[in-house]
Amino acid sequence: MKSVSHRQASQLLHNKFVVVLGDSIQRSVYKDLVMLLQKENYLTLRQLKSKGEMSFEQDCLVEGGCLSPMHNGTEYREVRQFQSAHHLVRFYFVTRVYSRYMQSILDDFRNGLKPDVVIVNSCVWDISRYHSRWIDDYKENLYRFFEKLSGILPKETLIIWNLTMPLAERIKGGFLVPEIEHKAPQLRYDVIEANFYSGTLADAYGMDVLDLHFQFRFSLHHRTKDGVHWNAIAHRRITSLLLQHAAQAWGVIMPCAVAVESHQTQRNYNHREEFYSDSLPSGYLNFEESNPPQQAYRHGAAGVNRPALPRQCPPPVYRHKYRHRQVGHGFNYIPHHHYVPYNEHHHLNVMRSRHSRHHYAPYTHHRPNQYTRRESYY
Repeated sequence: MKSVSHRQASQLLHNKFVVVLGDSIQRSVYKDLVMLLQKENYLTLRQLKSKGEMSFEQDCLVEGGCLSPMHNGTEYREVRQFQSAHHLVRFYFVTRVYSRYMQSILDDFRNGLKPDVVIVNSCVWDISRYHSRWIDDYKENLYRFFEKLSGILPKETLIIWNLTMPLAERIKGGFLVPEIEHKAPQLRYDVIEANFYSGTLADAYGMDVLDLHFQFRFSLHHRTKDGVHWNAIAHRRITSLLLQHAAQAWGVIMPCAVAVESHQTQRNYNHREEFYSDSLPSGYLNFEESNPPQQAYRHGAAGVNRPALPRQCPPPVYRHKYRHRQVGHGFNYIPHHHYVPYNEHHHLNVMRSRHSRHHYAPYTHHRPNQYTRRESYY
């Protein structure tokens, strides 16, 4: 697997606002991205299974979670945010692709800061917790969500719809309450059908579709024993796939991926059993179970750690037409990378559609200048 390094991720998402929407797997997507923006480390088992904690790796809990009663109902809420000097990442936990709560999130986008990247998935809860005959309801909600999302966000926003990952025949999870346990054996087939509907409709609306079901069909050994969630190695691969596609959409070359993977493998060698094992310690099989009470506190904005990387790995290379410009509030930071055409097509089976995006960085409008013209971020 070609992996993206901390330095590459930090530079690629420099002054970008990223929003992640979805269930507990999407929460882990958010967490791995936050981790990679700060250091090369992988998520631990405890970090993967935790939900609603007050702080994770310098982020903060904005709403819901342990600030409210913890439960596994469809009304569970959790909003998290990580903010550093040049990165903003937000996560919303959702149990339905379109609802009054989702409409409130879309209203936040309409009236507030517009995301540069939206990574979204909603499926397993939709097809299991609301209606026994879920197909028509799910299709209608998908249509409403894509219609409203495309009407609110600017065309430059990169929207990536993740297809749901493979489920096991025997599954456990917070969403699988006793009332719907009889649906468990059929859910893995329903997910395939739902993926077809959602992927086809997202593609029709001009959004990008990342087929995680296809990507992980032969990686089931990285799925945990609850049959639903995935380990840290799998989530780093998801992050790499997402960032590689964003780079291609924005015209950015991220070289030396193989060397980066070798470097990370060496750094995590002593912990390989923890990350490659399917088994979880006793009490960790359910990723959705409540956490013990934690002290109520919040971290402020955090800086970004910068671990040393192999000298032979150059920073990302930008195409000339995506050059950063001076934007609002005296922001005059200009990357010093050289610009060359980007003609590679190295993962054609990852996305169902791929659209070039003009450079769009609304986050920079809200950030004061902290660097002179000749200074660089690294």
